[in-house]
Amino acid sequence: MMKFIFFIICPLVVLPCFSIQKLSYPKEMSKSINQKSGIANDSINPPVAKKETQTYKLHKKTWTDDYFWMRLSDQQKEAAVPDPQTKEVLDYLNAENKYRETQTASLKPFEDKLFEEIKGRIKQTDMSVPFMYQGYYYITRFEDGKEYPIYTRKKQSLKSKEEMLLDVNEMAKGHSYFSVGGRSVSTNNNILAYSEDNVGRRQYTIKFKNLLTGKLYKDEILNTSGGITWANDNKHVFYSVNDETLRSYKIFRHELGTDPVKDALIYHETDDTFTTYVYKTKSQKYIVISNNSTLSNEYLILEADKPNGNFKLFQKREKNLEFSIDHYKDNWYINTNKDGALNFKIMSCPINATAKENWVDFIPYDKNILTDGFEIFSDFMVISERKEGMTKIKVKPWNGVNEHYIAFEEPVYTVYTSINPDFNTPWVRIEYTSLTTPNTTYDYNMQTKQLDLKKRMEVVGNFNPLDYTSERKMVTADDGTLVPLSIVYKKGFPKNGTMPVLLYGYGSYGASMDPFFSSSRLSLLDRGFAFAVAHIRGGQEMGRQWYEDGKYLKKINTFTDFISCGEFLINNGFAAKDKLFAQGGSAGGLLMGAALNIKPEIWKGVVAQVPFVDVINTMLDESIPLTTGEFDEWGNPKQKDYFEYMFSYSPYDNVEKKAYPALLVTTGYWDSQVQYWEPAKWVAKLRAFKTDKNPLYFYCNMDTGHGGASGRFKKWRETAMEYTFLLSQAGIKE
Repeated sequence: MMKFIFFIICPLVVLPCFSIQKLSYPKEMSKSINQKSGIANDSINPPVAKKETQTYKLHKKTWTDDYFWMRLSDQQKEAAVPDPQTKEVLDYLNAENKYRETQTASLKPFEDKLFEEIKGRIKQTDMSVPFMYQGYYYITRFEDGKEYPIYTRKKQSLKSKEEMLLDVNEMAKGHSYFSVGGRSVSTNNNILAYSEDNVGRRQYTIKFKNLLTGKLYKDEILNTSGGITWANDNKHVFYSVNDETLRSYKIFRHELGTDPVKDALIYHETDDTFTTYVYKTKSQKYIVISNNSTLSNEYLILEADKPNGNFKLFQKREKNLEFSIDHYKDNWYINTNKDGALNFKIMSCPINATAKENWVDFIPYDKNILTDGFEIFSDFMVISERKEGMTKIKVKPWNGVNEHYIAFEEPVYTVYTSINPDFNTPWVRIEYTSLTTPNTTYDYNMQTKQLDLKKRMEVVGNFNPLDYTSERKMVTADDGTLVPLSIVYKKGFPKNGTMPVLLYGYGSYGASMDPFFSSSRLSLLDRGFAFAVAHIRGGQEMGRQWYEDGKYLKKINTFTDFISCGEFLINNGFAAKDKLFAQGGSAGGLLMGAALNIKPEIWKGVVAQVPFVDVINTMLDESIPLTTGEFDEWGNPKQKDYFEYMFSYSPYDNVEKKAYPALLVTTGYWDSQVQYWEPAKWVAKLRAFKTDKNPLYFYCNMDTGHGGASGRFKKWRETAMEYTFLLSQAGIKE
């Protein structure tokens, strides 16, 4: 379930063909089925989903699910001719889409206006800041009116002739969805390996292009996770494939020009709570197989010059031992929580003695600093840190002289390292943003401390960052914990309890929702909205303990923190009592569902994007993608204590006969992380239970997956739909 949207956006989801009897629920769970009424809808009344009641029993508790029938397998969805159940599900989803369209028809001109407004802020002809790799400058650019990127490169100089790598606009023709995943160039610069997905389920096909001739090789590798790692011989690549739950579980080696069916299996991850991937160290010396679960890591290493050799175990996996590794000269460097370093520290070991007993502190542990990671250069280590809720970048020269932080003027911002493939350079590329500053790329000279502005995202039109103000507040949660809250609004915003505010939250997986700029958000701010980000427990903004206090049997803190932030906005004059809105996606959609059930009366309206709301049924079904790997996030409901706790907050299982605020729920039919049926079932149950007359709209994009529409502009169509909903509920319709 990594259900991640970054406003993006994160988990679960897709299954193989199944019947009720084949579900992988515990043996002691009993089931009974009763047939009830069918589906009905017209242009005025919302669709009424039929009920096929199933009764389940586990841990001496009985519960029912009236809408299990909405769940389809991959085989059913992909069949050329839909079977009766598939047709019934499609009829229901299409009825919901039609109902939303009909009920919001009068707002369509406003939605179109917002879409054009949002799109109009985007520079049509644009390009990335070039980066140097193996003697070439690599560039991503966009052309006027085109949806997809064009990937190019230039040899040695930016004045050199442009070489076309991929024109995704041409590749996407004939597809309603198209995405390029990994891109990897061979060490001799002559071959591009890349992956593509034309459905949206993150099942990638790897292809190879000869950059000297422009022609494709016949090799095509199906059902991969999308990444490709070259050995140094320019002939072999390593890649991972997915199992039926879309868990990356096997690593293969492919020799260019041979049949992929005969590829050598290098590693098989049999523990279904782990995933496996492969990458090359920045030094280009080693290929690394990375095996990961929520609370444990393991690595296997191989010299990149010897692709047919045997991988060596770096350090065997241990429960609660987390670490990541990179190589420099005669040492490995390790970011780890070893020795009780809750907020992680950096250690080192010799290249030929990698077991943990050989690890020694490279940077002493500081409990007040969360070490997010590091980047290695020939003369420097660059360390990403969090301190007091703020992101920071520290430069540490290998010679120990003049260690320092990169300084910025704004009090609240987000900064992180960008693409830095060049090992032998004094320059580190970083990305910077805040609630009022557009995404900005800097090159920073680690020797001279020169900060060189390479590019600031252009916001087309009359945007002036000085027209907007941001604040950081600390909100007292139910248990007395102080929770950071970031707020942005247009200058002149009155804090007199009359204005609309949109509160955004996530709060899972240790994913920090740092302050970030959004040009689309200006359409809300310029119409009088304030926008706020609740840095709630379950993220990692305030350190690792912040995450630990928002998971497992402490998950309720995530929800009550968010509600406390909402109440703060009302009580301190930011939001009118009848104009507080909320938005969250994926695991943030779980947050929306829980906040609705716990305190529906404080929200005027809620947007729940691809929401993970059917917690019990999903976490009991190990055939669904991400379930087994997330027992260390949510707990395993086969254990009574976790089951009872999950049941206490699962949005789908806690819908009650009461009034709910206006609600817009979105999903994608091909979503592999939070399957479409979770929000579909939730909406159907809400319709059957809610006692209010507030709008409840459900939008299912029939062409996409978890991340929404592909394409540079198409994705903003859904944003315009969401903003139209929020603005109209606030009484703003122009």
